Amino acid sequence: MPRGHVLVVDDERAILTTLQKALSLEGFAVDVAGGCRVAEEKVARQSYDIALLDVALPDGDGVSLLERLRKAGNDFPVIMMSGHATVDAAVRATRLGAFDFLEKPVSTDRLLLVLENALRLARVEAEATLLRTQAGLGELVGESRAMEQLRTQIERAAKAAANVLLIGERGTGKEVVARAIHSSSKRSKGPLEKMNCAAIPSELFESELFGHEAGAFTGATKQRRGKFERASGGTLFLDEIGDMPLAMQAKLLRVLQEREIERVGGNEVLKVDVRVVAATNRDLATMSQEEKFRPDLYDRLNVLPLFIPPLRNRREDIPTLARHFLELARRANDRPSMVFGKDAEQALVSHSYPGNVRELKNLVERLVILSPDDTIGDADVRACLGPSSTPTGNIFRTGVPFRVLSEESERAILEQALQHYGGQMAATARALGLERSHLYKKCRALGLRRAEGEPEDEA
Repeated sequence: MPRGHVLVVDDERAILTTLQKALSLEGFAVDVAGGCRVAEEKVARQSYDIALLDVALPDGDGVSLLERLRKAGNDFPVIMMSGHATVDAAVRATRLGAFDFLEKPVSTDRLLLVLENALRLARVEAEATLLRTQAGLGELVGESRAMEQLRTQIERAAKAAANVLLIGERGTGKEVVARAIHSSSKRSKGPLEKMNCAAIPSELFESELFGHEAGAFTGATKQRRGKFERASGGTLFLDEIGDMPLAMQAKLLRVLQEREIERVGGNEVLKVDVRVVAATNRDLATMSQEEKFRPDLYDRLNVLPLFIPPLRNRREDIPTLARHFLELARRANDRPSMVFGKDAEQALVSHSYPGNVRELKNLVERLVILSPDDTIGDADVRACLGPSSTPTGNIFRTGVPFRVLSEESERAILEQALQHYGGQMAATARALGLERSHLYKKCRALGLRRAEGEPEDEA
């Protein structure tokens, strides 16, 4: 097994031969190229652990070659070589991520030392990236088919550069998914900035996103960088994007198009390199049709849509999630040993969880705090859930026909779903797995009201 696969690029045949022999004797697999074109062809066909690039080449220069290799996504360590290096070339190469700059003629001992250090650093960085990836995906607890599909989508989204739109109900874990996308991406070494659009007053939105200069408004005593500026080189997570004011939506659209911002009260144009991951529990498609959300911004954000499944659609994950949250809560609340009884887990699975994973997490922490024994039982779960919180309550009543009881149950389910989605029929139908026309008929038959502005009938 070779110690590493090395590409040596130099226009002097004697140097290529010397380095190839010396490195081969030290256990490296070595390829050589006499110019930029051949080097790029080899990199396109073969994976390398490290490259040695001469600065002066017959069909270009090594620094420009390094730049093209980086733009093509090749992140292996690169060592530059030159017999007449300039300060400018050295600075350019360093900015492009060159590991070292060696002066010709290159000492074999010096070269081997630099090679070992570069490969060691590359291994450490690869292991760190793997750990970050595993940490991000590790928060996505569950082995259901829905979660397996979500993990696959996250891995694909992480490899892309496009904006991502996370769509899911409250409490499904959209922020966890955003962290997993960031930690699995090439931007993982950069910052992850978060902003909840529902929690920012409209008059502070622009300052929060773009920053402000000292004296820009009352209370602005010093310059402040905004979320975009702080996230440059990384990812910006915009939660509850559907609650962003329309005026700010236009400004956000411009930033996504131009990749530049201006601080409030300033006139300096600042370039930003940010990937946006947005999240919503609202039906942005319907909102854009109703002119409550900009259609052009929706199109920009909706390049890679990911649907986060509600907990009721992956009930098989509830026991695993509950045990995971139990361990976290047990440690946080100094309970040395706690477990769920089998009947307790069944009670947890039977609950409807309108608050999804967040509700389950809070419920488990409440159980850890309130349960007197180390084994959490069915009675403990029922006491924390309350008498009317599970679908297995006392629905049957003597003397009431089955048809009436069924209608009452359907009405209760539809009322809760419509309330959860603000009366929006399209979002409600999608969540319940119904055709929208069928939902309209059900609501009309049961005398349920739809949101203001919704049509009375669906063709």
